[in-house]
Amino acid sequence: MSAFSTASLFGVPVAALTMEETVATCAELVRSGRPAHHVVVNAAKVVLMKDQPRLREAIAHCDLVSADGQPIVWASRLFRRPVPERVAGIDLMERLLAESERQAWPVFFLGATPDVLGAFESAVRRRFPRILVAGRHHGYFQDDDAIADAIRGSGARLLFVAMPSPRKEFFIASQGARLGPLFTMGVGGSFDVWAGRTRRAPLWMQRAGLEWFHRFLQEPGRMWRRYLVGNLRFALIFLREARTTITE
Repeated sequence: MSAFSTASLFGVPVAALTMEETVATCAELVRSGRPAHHVVVNAAKVVLMKDQPRLREAIAHCDLVSADGQPIVWASRLFRRPVPERVAGIDLMERLLAESERQAWPVFFLGATPDVLGAFESAVRRRFPRILVAGRHHGYFQDDDAIADAIRGSGARLLFVAMPSPRKEFFIASQGARLGPLFTMGVGGSFDVWAGRTRRAPLWMQRAGLEWFHRFLQEPGRMWRRYLVGNLRFALIFLREARTTITE
């Protein structure tokens, strides 16, 4: 696989790749026929990594880490370790679904509720009618081994996991051997957006780093702690990292 440079940000190696380069790298990983794990990093995940070193360790060992949140891109520039642009997980997922349809790569969908999963798959099939869906399973399961065995037995080449962090990262890291030679990508709440359960922020809000605020406005009762408290904690983590960078 082609080598690519990374920027060390908040303790993990973030790929210094554009969206186009990330899509090409993911396709190379699929074609390599070996297990590969892609993950995105945003402000909320930086806070989680601070609380759970095990999560930071899991992400640090991934094959490809992308800057999903605009604040991560801004931080990379301020720290003089620039990544070229934001690679949003939901956009990358769409590009990889399109590539899977073109290449006839079977895909597996894991996560969300049964209703959301069904609506998501219907939306995918409308957008990509020739896509090969090897299987699907909702995200509310107890037997990780059995699910991993089912995914491997499906013959899928790509696995999209829509479960919360750190649940999805821990599942993928612990089940790597059982999952076998496939490309795995965590996609967070992307199934909900495609299923029409939540709305994505307008492009101007995405570019301004306000996608979190749009999400908060949709579910303030559920999201206030993650975003209001979480963003304050991210700011403190950012300031500590900035001080370290200045003294280097």
